[in-house]
Amino acid sequence: MVSSETMELVENHQKMEVAEASEILRSGGLVAFPTESFYGLAADAANETAIDRLFFVKQRKPGEPVLLLIPSVECVTRYVTQVSETAEKLMSAFWPGGLTLVFQAKKNVSTLLTAGTGRIGIRLSSHPVAKALTQAFGGAITGTSANISGEPPCNTPNEVLKALGDGVDKILDGGKTAGQKPSTVLDVTTWPHALLRDGLISREMLKPYVKAFR
Repeated sequence: MVSSETMELVENHQKMEVAEASEILRSGGLVAFPTESFYGLAADAANETAIDRLFFVKQRKPGEPVLLLIPSVECVTRYVTQVSETAEKLMSAFWPGGLTLVFQAKKNVSTLLTAGTGRIGIRLSSHPVAKALTQAFGGAITGTSANISGEPPCNTPNEVLKALGDGVDKILDGGKTAGQKPSTVLDVTTWPHALLRDGLISREMLKPYVKAFR
């Protein structure tokens, strides 16, 4: 059995790692971190130089939107123009968790993230490391997968290292992630609402909260 003293040391070590990672983000760096599904790649959502670097490291084509992770439900209004009643119900039911909601973005959100659509995907993660990182950073970070675009997502720190190498400034080790499915992506700016990606939250789970979607 692991002693409480050992557990406290592990937790303190993790807190130090997360604090260091948040400072790297503030300085424009990139951090890989575990989520409910795969490892994600974080950049400061307000730093376009860092976002440009993220696209370069992932070999991601410009014009592809990037979702954001936020530290709390209350933070969503920093980045979106309106939260509908349906969106509020969905946030209450599935946040923190595996549902990304697409909103109309405020003007302060980089067009690199919205891909010029005027919309932004946002999620509140339930993974303790991802959640701790957003809270330590105090704002939105990118939540795109930590891999080369078009290649399989990564489940372990070693896979991230092999995929991205020194393109990442720090990898927060959360062990092997669950994998299987990414977050579900639901666009609440359209009517009917559009299910853009099947994922952790099934269509059946959404039905009680969404009057109509396609």
